[in-house]
Amino acid sequence: MENNTNATYTKYNVPLIEQRADPYVYKHTDGNYYFTASVPAYDKIILRRATTIAGLADAEEITIWNKHESGEMSKHIWAPEIHYIFGKWYIYFAAGERDDIWKIRPFVLECQGQDPMNDAWEEKGKMQCADDDEFSFQAFSLDATVFENKGEYFYIWAEKVSVGKQISNLYIAKMESGTKLSTVQVLLTTPDYDWERVDFWVNEGPGVLKKDGKIFVTFSASGTGACYCVGLLYADEESDMLDPLSWTKLRNPVLATDEEKGIYGPGHNSFTKSEDGTKDLMIYHARTYEKIVGDPLQDPNRHAMILEVKWSETGFPIFEIEG
Repeated sequence: MENNTNATYTKYNVPLIEQRADPYVYKHTDGNYYFTASVPAYDKIILRRATTIAGLADAEEITIWNKHESGEMSKHIWAPEIHYIFGKWYIYFAAGERDDIWKIRPFVLECQGQDPMNDAWEEKGKMQCADDDEFSFQAFSLDATVFENKGEYFYIWAEKVSVGKQISNLYIAKMESGTKLSTVQVLLTTPDYDWERVDFWVNEGPGVLKKDGKIFVTFSASGTGACYCVGLLYADEESDMLDPLSWTKLRNPVLATDEEKGIYGPGHNSFTKSEDGTKDLMIYHARTYEKIVGDPLQDPNRHAMILEVKWSETGFPIFEIEG
């Protein structure tokens, strides 16, 4: 499955961790960073822990869960994220079925203790929508993330709608618990612009960044090759997170392929803080070459990369790839 023949490393694109797509890094109150991501075989959920970001590269990687042999959660184990909410550890991920591989739905694991590396993880089944929600998780649904605002937790995910060549939108809802939503879905963004519609019409992979009273949500757009790129939404933290008018989408992508630097198809990122808490860091995946042989999903070389988020005078994040 290796496909490194076209790889060219520059000072800008040396991976933090190779062959780990959809990277998620969470800094906990215990001082540790926790890392999980999609693996090329899409067959398990892995976890690493280290006291520094750099330490994650060589940290022991353990498998905390393996896919089922059939039925739900038996194919396409994608984009896990680890969160500590409601006093417990949760991992949110998407999975399909061996006999219906594109029946992708969101699932939940709950840790049965306070040490996610050593305590048991229990399957909690599909993420549950609100009792009066007839729409959520009825179609291809993936890439869930969670964030807190004003003491409440919110869940953002991608779900396809329409017929034929379906469209992937982002939706948001409030959470009742670590395994259930309390409100019906609200449309956050749909692929409106040309850069969101290359190969496929896609908004997916949300990541949340907070700064000076604003909530920023990055998302990934278009197909998973070199056209993959990152867009940005923002809202005031005092506004109603479930009101679509609270959110504004920037007209152009904020991070895209940079041939000169050897970064192709950057996207599906998470955010964390530096060890001293002073810097915002973006952990994203990208390839180091443009040409992909066969299905991009089967190319294993989406590597976990890192960049420091800079801030403009007007308080907006700047995603500049630096060497």
